[in-house]
Amino acid sequence: MTKARKALLEVLRMSKEPVSASSLVQHPSIQFDQATVYRNLHYLEQMGMADSFILHCTEHGTERYYSYRSKENGVHHHWFHCQTCHRFIDLGDCQYEEQLSRWEEAYGFTVCDHTFFLTGVCKVCKDATASVN
Repeated sequence: MTKARKALLEVLRMSKEPVSASSLVQHPSIQFDQATVYRNLHYLEQMGMADSFILHCTEHGTERYYSYRSKENGVHHHWFHCQTCHRFIDLGDCQYEEQLSRWEEAYGFTVCDHTFFLTGVCKVCKDATASVN
């Protein structure tokens, strides 16, 4: 494992929410150029140590976000993104094994991996909007 991969993996592991590659390039503990960061994030994802998804946000544009994935048990998380405050809320580890099995049986395909995130307005922002009205 290279220094760049170790550093990126540690930042992902410590992060409480998904992070964009552009924010990782600016992180104080990441002393590598942008190309190195992207190349190593791709490697970590291929090796099952990171997950990513593309988020289309009206304020921040379209970016790929990365999060830590436990290599030992393959646990990954699902996320909610607030369109107002842009905070991510961890929805916890995956609870879709039964549903995936039903889909595989019904449609005859094999699921190798999946990504799931929701976007909307969080409770704090929803309550703040309601109190203004």
